[in-house]
Amino acid sequence: MIRLASASQTRAELLKEAGIAFIQESIDFDEDAIVASCPKNFVYQATLGKYKVNKERFGIEDYPLLVADTVVTSQNQILRKAKCLEDARNILMTQSGNVTTIITCMIYESPKQKILDISTTQYYFAPFDLEDVERYLQSGDWRGKAGACMVEGFCKPYIKEVRGFESTAMGLCVEILQRFAKT
Repeated sequence: MIRLASASQTRAELLKEAGIAFIQESIDFDEDAIVASCPKNFVYQATLGKYKVNKERFGIEDYPLLVADTVVTSQNQILRKAKCLEDARNILMTQSGNVTTIITCMIYESPKQKILDISTTQYYFAPFDLEDVERYLQSGDWRGKAGACMVEGFCKPYIKEVRGFESTAMGLCVEILQRFAKT
């Protein structure tokens, strides 16, 4: 059993599908204060911040701690979580017809081991249909998603090529985590 220090339902689903037993509870960390021009640096700082506040609150003695964060980048821009509908539209159009890289950082710590992983997955997207974009925006499913991106949902029909694990793009590289977390 591990403690997933994340409110993400997608991360919870990934753990369930991987057969990793967990409880889900977390302390929020304000990512808006992070200043980073490099996407890997940003996602590392965000994950480290989440790790510190959650380790301070929960420790690792009862359950190993797992924290993660994800950032999306395309056309040399860090695409954070959209703040409003227009922001989401701009973020999606940045990715449309372009290469989008999704970077997930995770920290897993138990009393016996600590791992830090930064994994990337690249998607080569066909141009998005503007009517599909508008339907997706109206659905609100983009809210709370790094880069307003849902590779398992809206973006799926536009994927021309993938390099990396889909789980990384969904917010947690379970292929690496399974090597360390006891099921």
